[in-house]
Amino acid sequence: MKRILFLLITAVLIVSSLGFVAQGAEKVVAVLTPYLASVTTNTMIRTFEEFGEEEGWKVVVIDTKGDFGALANRWEDVIAQKVDAIVMGMGDPNQLGKQIKMASEAGIPVFGGDAGYIEGMVCNVTSNNYVLSAQITSYLFNRLEGKGNVVKFYHSAHPGVRKREIIFDTIANSKPGIKVIAEHFVQVPGPIEDAKKAMESILLAHPQKGEIDAVWAAWDEPAIGAALAITEAGRQDEIIVTGIDGNKQALEMIKKGSSIKATVKQDFVEMAKILVEQIKKVFDGEKILERIFYAPSPLITQSNVIDYLQ
Repeated sequence: MKRILFLLITAVLIVSSLGFVAQGAEKVVAVLTPYLASVTTNTMIRTFEEFGEEEGWKVVVIDTKGDFGALANRWEDVIAQKVDAIVMGMGDPNQLGKQIKMASEAGIPVFGGDAGYIEGMVCNVTSNNYVLSAQITSYLFNRLEGKGNVVKFYHSAHPGVRKREIIFDTIANSKPGIKVIAEHFVQVPGPIEDAKKAMESILLAHPQKGEIDAVWAAWDEPAIGAALAITEAGRQDEIIVTGIDGNKQALEMIKKGSSIKATVKQDFVEMAKILVEQIKKVFDGEKILERIFYAPSPLITQSNVIDYLQ
């Protein structure tokens, strides 16, 4: 009897430590991410949290701060707790294939929020990252008139960012006048600081005007870091920087005339809205036929940036 009581108490403590248990008919949605420190990830997840709570759901956000081993463990925790749905907040689902299969076998629907899509998931809501990259890369190379020395900041660990890199490489390789003179894999968390430090070293290695014409960053935060380093070096008038995402700091820097000249805005609020709509349909017993849902993504330059800061 004492042993049974001990086991019951232990089970209650484990459940309590996870911080969520469904109350009656309340739906519990677990959002797991390694990237909550990212401005864009945070925007999407917090917006989703707000919209989900308006639907009467209990939304539990779990951030592993870049630790993918911990992320896999937390997935197994929420599966064991029999949540009603799981959202992958960015990241590569291929790294969590085992856990996604476990969730599917347990009858827990899995959704991607700006992640990739693999079998076992219901759908992924994202931007068309090939299009994002084609827009910004074409803009940059047109500004350079098809020739120049370019620095590339990338992060292949994220499937969406990897797609942007593929398009950049394809277009760059098709233009004989474009030379990629340096590349840097951006560390996450801390992409702004990491990119700034890397750009400082690249600037020191290429001190003369004309040695660097542009920086292509796979998203806004490394673009911001690179631009800060360029400004501190007094070279903002000779180097063009582009990003992707349309985060507020990047937009402010475009408006002020910094070396960041353009970005492509991802609509993370719309992503969150679409994600809630699809989860709601599944909760209502509907079958989702589409696997990928895309949010719109306009090109933003100094000529129209004010429209996106209001």
